[in-house]
Amino acid sequence: MSQDNLVKLKCVDCKNINYHTTRNKKKIKEKLEVKKHCGKCKKHTIHKESK
Repeated sequence: MSQDNLVKLKCVDCKNINYHTTRNKKKIKEKLEVKKHCGKCKKHTIHKESK
């Protein structure tokens, strides 16, 4: 059984959930933080993992 869990990535500027990805919570303990394009802000912003 895979340990990868689905996580949501939320824009820090507009708080919009734009992306879903997987993360192995046993290997990567800290939350994901990725710079991605936000369609609502129309620019590249930091996207953090949310609940």
